[in-house]
Amino acid sequence: MAKKKPDNVLVGLDLGTTKVCAIVGQVKDDGQVDIIGIGISPSHGLKKGVVVNIDSTVESIKKAVQEAELMAGVEIGSVYVGISGGHIKGINSRGVAAIKNREVGPADVARAIDGARAVNIPMDQQILHVLPQEFIIDDQDGIKDPHGMSGTRLDVKVHIITGAVTAIQNIVKSCSRAGLHVSDLVLQPLASSRAVLTTEEQELGVVVVDIGGGTTDLAFFLEGSLWHTEVLPIGGNHLTNDIAIGLRTPASEAEKIKIKHGCALSSLVKHEETLDVPSVGGRPPRLLSRQILCEIIEPRMEELFGMVQQRLKKTGFEDMFASGVVLTGGTALMEGAQDAAERYLGLPIRRGAPRNIGGLMDVVNSPIYATGVGLVLYGAENLQEAPRKFRPGGSINRFWKWLGEYI
Repeated sequence: MAKKKPDNVLVGLDLGTTKVCAIVGQVKDDGQVDIIGIGISPSHGLKKGVVVNIDSTVESIKKAVQEAELMAGVEIGSVYVGISGGHIKGINSRGVAAIKNREVGPADVARAIDGARAVNIPMDQQILHVLPQEFIIDDQDGIKDPHGMSGTRLDVKVHIITGAVTAIQNIVKSCSRAGLHVSDLVLQPLASSRAVLTTEEQELGVVVVDIGGGTTDLAFFLEGSLWHTEVLPIGGNHLTNDIAIGLRTPASEAEKIKIKHGCALSSLVKHEETLDVPSVGGRPPRLLSRQILCEIIEPRMEELFGMVQQRLKKTGFEDMFASGVVLTGGTALMEGAQDAAERYLGLPIRRGAPRNIGGLMDVVNSPIYATGVGLVLYGAENLQEAPRKFRPGGSINRFWKWLGEYI
Protein backbone atom coordinates (compact mmCIF):
# COMPACT_ATOMS: atom_id res chain seq x y z
CA MET A 1 0.00 0.00 0.00
CA ALA A 2 1.39 3.40 -0.98
CA LYS A 3 2.23 5.72 1.89
CA LYS A 4 1.14 9.36 2.02
CA LYS A 5 3.42 11.70 0.08
CA PRO A 6 5.95 13.44 2.40
CA ASP A 7 6.43 17.20 2.16
CA ASN A 8 9.84 16.77 0.50
CA VAL A 9 8.35 14.67 -2.31
CA LEU A 10 7.14 16.71 -5.30
CA VAL A 11 5.32 15.67 -8.45
CA GLY A 12 5.47 17.26 -11.90
CA LEU A 13 2.58 16.56 -14.26
CA ASP A 14 3.33 17.19 -17.94
CA LEU A 15 0.02 17.39 -19.83
CA GLY A 16 1.06 16.98 -23.44
CA THR A 17 -0.79 16.48 -26.70
CA THR A 18 0.69 13.00 -27.19
CA LYS A 19 1.45 11.88 -23.65
CA VAL A 20 0.71 12.62 -19.99
CA CYS A 21 3.80 12.18 -17.85
CA ALA A 22 4.00 12.21 -14.05
CA ILE A 23 7.46 12.57 -12.50
CA VAL A 24 8.00 12.06 -8.76
CA GLY A 25 11.04 13.71 -7.17
CA GLN A 26 12.39 13.73 -3.62
CA VAL A 27 14.26 16.77 -2.31
CA LYS A 28 17.22 15.76 -0.12
CA ASP A 29 18.62 17.77 2.78
CA ASP A 30 21.36 19.25 0.57
CA GLY A 31 18.82 20.43 -2.02
CA GLN A 32 19.59 17.64 -4.50
CA VAL A 33 16.50 16.25 -6.27
CA ASP A 34 16.28 12.48 -6.77
CA ILE A 35 13.75 11.13 -9.28
CA ILE A 36 11.98 8.20 -7.61
CA GLY A 37 8.98 7.53 -9.85
CA ILE A 38 7.74 7.92 -13.42
CA GLY A 39 4.36 7.30 -14.99
CA ILE A 40 3.40 7.74 -18.65
CA SER A 41 0.02 7.43 -20.32
CA PRO A 42 -1.09 8.17 -23.90
CA SER A 43 -2.81 11.55 -23.96
CA HIS A 44 -6.46 11.47 -24.99
CA GLY A 45 -8.31 14.72 -24.53
CA LEU A 46 -5.73 17.40 -25.29
CA LYS A 47 -5.07 19.18 -28.55
CA LYS A 48 -2.26 21.69 -29.08
CA GLY A 49 -1.71 21.79 -25.34
CA VAL A 50 -5.35 22.62 -24.51
CA VAL A 51 -7.97 20.35 -22.92
CA VAL A 52 -10.68 19.50 -25.44
CA ASN A 53 -12.21 16.53 -23.59
CA ILE A 54 -12.17 16.59 -19.78
CA ASP A 55 -13.24 12.96 -19.22
CA SER A 56 -10.51 11.62 -21.51
CA THR A 57 -7.93 13.93 -19.94
CA VAL A 58 -8.91 12.77 -16.44
CA GLU A 59 -8.44 9.12 -17.43
CA SER A 60 -5.01 9.84 -18.93
CA ILE A 61 -3.96 11.70 -15.77
CA LYS A 62 -5.15 8.88 -13.52
CA LYS A 63 -3.22 6.23 -15.45
CA ALA A 64 0.03 8.22 -15.44
CA VAL A 65 -0.29 9.09 -11.73
CA GLN A 66 -1.12 5.50 -10.72
CA GLU A 67 1.95 4.23 -12.55
CA ALA A 68 4.14 6.87 -10.87
CA GLU A 69 2.65 6.05 -7.45
CA LEU A 70 3.41 2.36 -7.92
CA MET A 71 7.03 3.03 -8.83
CA ALA A 72 7.66 5.65 -6.13
CA GLY A 73 5.68 3.89 -3.39
CA VAL A 74 3.88 7.07 -2.35
CA GLU A 75 0.32 8.35 -2.65
CA ILE A 76 0.15 11.45 -4.85
CA GLY A 77 -2.26 14.21 -3.82
CA SER A 78 -0.76 17.39 -5.26
CA VAL A 79 1.11 18.23 -8.46
CA TYR A 80 2.91 21.01 -10.30
CA VAL A 81 1.26 21.13 -13.72
CA GLY A 82 2.74 22.35 -16.99
CA ILE A 83 0.66 24.59 -19.22
CA SER A 84 1.10 25.52 -22.87
CA GLY A 85 -0.98 26.36 -25.93
CA GLY A 86 -1.61 29.18 -28.35
CA HIS A 87 -3.50 31.15 -25.65
CA ILE A 88 -0.24 31.79 -23.74
CA LYS A 89 1.03 35.37 -24.04
CA GLY A 90 4.24 36.95 -22.77
CA ILE A 91 4.85 40.68 -22.29
CA ASN A 92 7.60 42.76 -20.68
CA SER A 93 6.67 45.44 -18.15
CA ARG A 94 8.29 47.84 -15.69
CA GLY A 95 7.40 48.99 -12.19
CA VAL A 96 8.76 51.58 -9.79
CA ALA A 97 8.61 52.21 -6.03
CA ALA A 98 10.11 54.67 -3.58
CA ILE A 99 12.54 53.00 -1.19
CA LYS A 100 11.44 53.46 2.40
CA ASN A 101 14.14 53.96 5.03
CA ARG A 102 16.66 54.29 2.15
CA GLU A 103 17.34 50.56 2.27
CA VAL A 104 15.58 48.05 0.01
CA GLY A 105 13.38 45.65 1.92
CA PRO A 106 10.90 42.93 0.90
CA ALA A 107 8.01 45.44 0.99
CA ASP A 108 9.81 47.75 -1.47
CA VAL A 109 10.43 44.88 -3.88
CA ALA A 110 6.81 43.75 -3.60
CA ARG A 111 5.50 47.28 -4.32
CA ALA A 112 7.74 47.63 -7.37
CA ILE A 113 6.62 44.27 -8.74
CA ASP A 114 2.96 45.11 -8.02
CA GLY A 115 3.48 48.25 -10.10
CA ALA A 116 4.86 46.16 -12.95
CA ARG A 117 1.84 43.81 -12.73
CA ALA A 118 -0.54 46.74 -13.24
CA VAL A 119 -0.79 46.31 -17.00
CA ASN A 120 -3.92 46.01 -19.10
CA ILE A 121 -4.60 42.40 -19.99
CA PRO A 122 -7.78 41.07 -21.62
CA MET A 123 -10.56 39.97 -19.29
CA ASP A 124 -10.27 36.40 -20.58
CA GLN A 125 -6.57 36.19 -19.62
CA GLN A 126 -5.02 35.55 -16.19
CA ILE A 127 -1.46 36.18 -15.00
CA LEU A 128 0.49 32.95 -14.49
CA HIS A 129 3.98 34.29 -13.79
CA VAL A 130 5.63 37.60 -13.04
CA LEU A 131 9.37 36.97 -13.52
CA PRO A 132 11.81 39.73 -12.50
CA GLN A 133 14.50 40.35 -15.13
CA GLU A 134 16.55 43.04 -13.41
CA PHE A 135 16.30 45.74 -10.74
CA ILE A 136 17.50 49.32 -11.04
CA ILE A 137 18.37 51.44 -7.99
CA ASP A 138 18.89 55.17 -8.67
CA ASP A 139 20.02 54.54 -12.29
CA GLN A 140 22.28 51.62 -11.29
CA ASP A 141 21.05 48.76 -13.48
CA GLY A 142 21.90 45.07 -13.77
CA ILE A 143 20.94 44.27 -10.16
CA LYS A 144 19.53 40.76 -9.63
CA ASP A 145 18.81 40.90 -5.88
CA PRO A 146 18.31 44.42 -4.48
CA HIS A 147 17.59 43.42 -0.87
CA GLY A 148 19.66 45.40 1.62
CA MET A 149 20.99 47.89 -0.93
CA SER A 150 20.77 51.64 -0.31
CA GLY A 151 18.92 54.09 -2.53
CA THR A 152 15.82 56.22 -2.97
CA ARG A 153 14.12 54.74 -6.07
CA LEU A 154 13.66 51.11 -7.08
CA ASP A 155 12.73 50.10 -10.64
CA VAL A 156 12.09 46.56 -11.79
CA LYS A 157 11.79 45.02 -15.25
CA VAL A 158 9.63 41.90 -15.40
CA HIS A 159 8.36 39.36 -17.90
CA ILE A 160 4.64 38.66 -17.43
CA ILE A 161 3.12 35.43 -18.72
CA THR A 162 -0.66 35.12 -19.06
CA GLY A 163 -2.99 32.30 -20.07
CA ALA A 164 -6.64 31.99 -21.02
CA VAL A 165 -8.92 31.68 -18.00
CA THR A 166 -10.98 28.91 -19.61
CA ALA A 167 -7.89 26.87 -20.54
CA ILE A 168 -6.58 27.20 -16.98
CA GLN A 169 -9.99 26.29 -15.57
CA ASN A 170 -10.17 23.10 -17.66
CA ILE A 171 -6.70 21.97 -16.57
CA VAL A 172 -7.44 22.57 -12.89
CA LYS A 173 -10.84 20.89 -13.20
CA SER A 174 -9.30 17.84 -14.91
CA CYS A 175 -6.71 17.46 -12.15
CA SER A 176 -9.37 17.93 -9.46
CA ARG A 177 -11.56 15.20 -10.93
CA ALA A 178 -8.49 12.95 -10.97
CA GLY A 179 -8.18 13.56 -7.22
CA LEU A 180 -5.22 15.95 -7.43
CA HIS A 181 -4.62 19.41 -5.99
CA VAL A 182 -2.71 21.79 -8.29
CA SER A 183 0.13 23.34 -6.28
CA ASP A 184 0.94 25.66 -9.17
CA LEU A 185 0.62 26.01 -12.92
CA VAL A 186 3.96 26.47 -14.68
CA LEU A 187 4.63 27.50 -18.26
CA GLN A 188 6.09 24.42 -19.94
CA PRO A 189 9.13 26.06 -21.61
CA LEU A 190 9.96 27.68 -18.27
CA ALA A 191 9.89 24.24 -16.64
CA SER A 192 11.90 22.63 -19.45
CA SER A 193 14.51 25.38 -19.11
CA ARG A 194 14.91 24.57 -15.40
CA ALA A 195 15.85 21.01 -16.36
CA VAL A 196 18.10 21.42 -19.41
CA LEU A 197 19.95 24.75 -19.12
CA THR A 198 23.14 25.65 -17.30
CA THR A 199 23.59 28.94 -15.44
CA GLU A 200 26.35 29.91 -17.90
CA GLU A 201 24.03 29.43 -20.88
CA GLN A 202 21.36 31.63 -19.34
CA GLU A 203 23.91 34.35 -18.59
CA LEU A 204 25.45 34.34 -22.08
CA GLY A 205 22.07 34.13 -23.83
CA VAL A 206 20.27 31.02 -25.01
CA VAL A 207 17.08 29.98 -26.80
CA VAL A 208 15.12 26.94 -25.65
CA VAL A 209 13.08 25.31 -28.43
CA ASP A 210 10.80 22.68 -26.88
CA ILE A 211 9.17 20.73 -29.72
CA GLY A 212 6.11 19.01 -28.30
CA GLY A 213 3.37 17.04 -29.99
CA GLY A 214 0.94 19.88 -30.71
CA THR A 215 3.03 23.02 -30.14
CA THR A 216 6.61 24.27 -30.05
CA ASP A 217 7.45 26.39 -27.02
CA LEU A 218 10.14 29.08 -27.12
CA ALA A 219 11.98 30.71 -24.22
CA PHE A 220 14.67 33.38 -24.72
CA PHE A 221 17.15 33.94 -21.88
CA LEU A 222 19.56 36.87 -21.62
CA GLU A 223 21.82 37.82 -18.69
CA GLY A 224 20.31 35.06 -16.58
CA SER A 225 16.67 36.17 -17.01
CA LEU A 226 13.73 35.23 -19.21
CA TRP A 227 13.04 37.99 -21.76
CA HIS A 228 10.65 36.44 -24.25
CA THR A 229 8.27 33.47 -24.44
CA GLU A 230 6.10 32.27 -27.28
CA VAL A 231 4.11 29.20 -28.31
CA LEU A 232 4.16 28.20 -31.98
CA PRO A 233 1.17 26.25 -33.35
CA ILE A 234 3.27 23.47 -34.85
CA GLY A 235 4.73 20.29 -33.37
CA GLY A 236 5.60 16.65 -33.85
CA ASN A 237 2.01 15.65 -34.62
CA HIS A 238 2.15 17.77 -37.76
CA LEU A 239 5.05 15.62 -38.95
CA THR A 240 3.03 12.50 -38.18
CA ASN A 241 0.04 13.79 -40.17
CA ASP A 242 2.27 14.74 -43.09
CA ILE A 243 3.73 11.22 -43.14
CA ALA A 244 0.30 9.57 -42.87
CA ILE A 245 -0.99 11.55 -45.85
CA GLY A 246 2.20 11.43 -47.89
CA LEU A 247 2.79 7.70 -47.48
CA ARG A 248 -0.92 6.77 -47.29
CA THR A 249 -0.56 4.90 -44.01
CA PRO A 250 -2.56 4.96 -40.75
CA ALA A 251 -1.60 7.71 -38.29
CA SER A 252 -0.51 5.15 -35.68
CA GLU A 253 1.88 3.59 -38.18
CA ALA A 254 3.05 7.01 -39.33
CA GLU A 255 4.08 7.81 -35.74
CA LYS A 256 6.12 4.60 -35.53
CA ILE A 257 7.75 5.32 -38.89
CA LYS A 258 8.61 8.86 -37.78
CA ILE A 259 10.26 7.64 -34.59
CA LYS A 260 12.17 4.76 -36.17
CA HIS A 261 13.10 6.07 -39.62
CA GLY A 262 12.52 9.84 -39.57
CA CYS A 263 15.26 12.27 -40.52
CA ALA A 264 15.05 16.06 -40.65
CA LEU A 265 17.45 16.39 -43.60
CA SER A 266 17.11 14.18 -46.68
CA SER A 267 20.76 14.82 -47.55
CA LEU A 268 21.79 12.69 -44.55
CA VAL A 269 19.97 9.61 -45.91
CA LYS A 270 21.51 7.12 -48.31
CA HIS A 271 19.53 6.47 -51.48
CA GLU A 272 19.59 2.68 -51.01
CA GLU A 273 17.88 2.81 -47.60
CA THR A 274 14.32 1.46 -47.61
CA LEU A 275 11.47 0.83 -45.19
CA ASP A 276 8.22 -1.14 -45.07
CA VAL A 277 5.14 1.07 -45.05
CA PRO A 278 1.82 -0.47 -43.88
CA SER A 279 -1.14 0.37 -46.09
CA VAL A 280 -4.73 1.25 -45.19
CA GLY A 281 -7.78 -0.93 -45.75
CA GLY A 282 -5.97 -4.25 -45.36
CA ARG A 283 -3.79 -3.76 -48.44
CA PRO A 284 -0.32 -5.31 -48.36
CA PRO A 285 2.60 -3.18 -47.07
CA ARG A 286 4.85 -1.41 -49.56
CA LEU A 287 8.61 -1.05 -49.77
CA LEU A 288 9.58 2.62 -50.15
CA SER A 289 12.78 4.59 -50.17
CA ARG A 290 13.63 6.31 -46.88
CA GLN A 291 14.54 9.31 -49.00
CA ILE A 292 10.83 9.80 -49.79
CA LEU A 293 10.00 9.84 -46.07
CA CYS A 294 12.66 12.46 -45.35
CA GLU A 295 11.50 14.63 -48.25
CA ILE A 296 8.11 14.75 -46.50
CA ILE A 297 9.62 15.64 -43.10
CA GLU A 298 12.19 18.19 -44.25
CA PRO A 299 9.80 20.94 -45.47
CA ARG A 300 7.88 20.83 -42.16
CA MET A 301 11.10 21.11 -40.15
CA GLU A 302 12.17 23.99 -42.40
CA GLU A 303 8.83 25.68 -41.69
CA LEU A 304 9.24 25.17 -37.94
CA PHE A 305 12.77 26.56 -37.72
CA GLY A 306 11.81 29.33 -40.14
CA MET A 307 9.13 30.42 -37.64
CA VAL A 308 11.72 30.34 -34.84
CA GLN A 309 14.05 32.49 -36.95
CA GLN A 310 11.24 35.00 -37.56
CA ARG A 311 10.62 35.28 -33.80
CA LEU A 312 14.33 35.83 -33.20
CA LYS A 313 14.42 38.69 -35.68
CA LYS A 314 11.15 40.14 -34.41
CA THR A 315 12.52 40.48 -30.87
CA GLY A 316 15.76 42.03 -32.10
CA PHE A 317 17.81 39.63 -29.99
CA GLU A 318 19.10 37.36 -32.78
CA ASP A 319 22.75 38.39 -32.36
CA MET A 320 22.76 38.15 -28.56
CA PHE A 321 22.52 34.38 -27.98
CA ALA A 322 26.14 33.38 -27.54
CA SER A 323 25.12 29.97 -26.15
CA GLY A 324 22.98 29.24 -29.20
CA VAL A 325 19.89 27.03 -29.13
CA VAL A 326 18.94 24.08 -26.93
CA LEU A 327 16.50 21.66 -28.57
CA THR A 328 14.29 19.58 -26.32
CA GLY A 329 11.01 17.69 -26.54
CA GLY A 330 10.42 14.38 -28.29
CA THR A 331 11.12 15.61 -31.83
CA ALA A 332 14.60 16.73 -30.73
CA LEU A 333 15.52 13.02 -30.77
CA MET A 334 14.93 12.78 -34.53
CA GLU A 335 18.02 12.15 -36.63
CA GLY A 336 19.19 15.35 -38.29
CA ALA A 337 17.12 17.66 -36.05
CA GLN A 338 20.23 19.41 -34.72
CA ASP A 339 21.73 19.71 -38.21
CA ALA A 340 18.49 21.18 -39.58
CA ALA A 341 18.26 23.69 -36.73
CA GLU A 342 21.85 24.79 -37.27
CA ARG A 343 21.29 25.19 -41.00
CA TYR A 344 18.16 27.33 -40.67
CA LEU A 345 19.02 29.28 -37.51
CA GLY A 346 22.75 29.78 -37.99
CA LEU A 347 23.43 29.26 -34.26
CA PRO A 348 25.21 26.57 -32.22
CA ILE A 349 22.78 23.76 -31.39
CA ARG A 350 22.70 21.09 -28.71
CA ARG A 351 20.10 18.60 -27.56
CA GLY A 352 18.80 19.25 -24.04
CA ALA A 353 18.07 16.48 -21.54
CA PRO A 354 17.44 16.80 -17.77
CA ARG A 355 20.59 17.46 -15.72
CA ASN A 356 21.68 17.96 -12.10
CA ILE A 357 19.35 15.30 -10.73
CA GLY A 358 19.82 11.97 -8.98
CA GLY A 359 17.85 8.79 -8.52
CA LEU A 360 16.46 7.42 -11.79
CA MET A 361 18.73 9.72 -13.78
CA ASP A 362 19.43 7.17 -16.51
CA VAL A 363 15.70 6.62 -17.08
CA VAL A 364 14.80 10.30 -17.49
CA ASN A 365 17.95 11.23 -19.44
CA SER A 366 15.93 12.15 -22.53
CA PRO A 367 14.42 15.35 -23.97
CA ILE A 368 10.94 13.84 -23.67
CA TYR A 369 11.18 14.13 -19.86
CA ALA A 370 12.49 17.71 -19.79
CA THR A 371 9.17 19.34 -18.86
CA GLY A 372 8.21 16.77 -16.21
CA VAL A 373 11.59 16.92 -14.48
CA GLY A 374 11.64 20.72 -14.81
CA LEU A 375 8.28 20.92 -13.01
CA VAL A 376 9.75 18.98 -10.08
CA LEU A 377 12.81 21.27 -10.01
CA TYR A 378 10.53 24.32 -10.11
CA GLY A 379 8.61 22.96 -7.14
CA ALA A 380 11.88 22.24 -5.29
CA GLU A 381 13.01 25.85 -5.81
CA ASN A 382 9.74 27.14 -4.38
CA LEU A 383 10.09 24.74 -1.44
CA GLN A 384 13.53 26.13 -0.58
CA GLU A 385 12.77 29.75 -1.46
CA ALA A 386 13.57 32.34 1.21
CA PRO A 387 10.37 33.95 2.59
CA ARG A 388 11.49 37.47 1.62
CA LYS A 389 11.77 36.65 -2.09
CA PHE A 390 8.99 37.32 -4.53
CA ARG A 391 7.38 34.09 -5.71
CA PRO A 392 7.02 34.21 -9.51
CA GLY A 393 3.99 31.93 -9.69
CA GLY A 394 1.44 31.52 -6.96
CA SER A 395 -1.67 32.73 -8.79
CA ILE A 396 -3.23 29.28 -8.71
CA ASN A 397 -4.28 29.41 -5.03
CA ARG A 398 -6.50 32.42 -5.70
CA PHE A 399 -7.78 30.67 -8.80
CA TRP A 400 -8.82 27.61 -6.79
CA LYS A 401 -11.14 29.76 -4.69
CA TRP A 402 -12.71 31.21 -7.82
CA LEU A 403 -13.18 27.73 -9.28
CA GLY A 404 -14.65 26.20 -6.14
CA GLU A 405 -18.27 26.53 -7.17
CA TYR A 406 -17.63 24.98 -10.59
CA ILE A 407 -15.75 21.83 -9.61
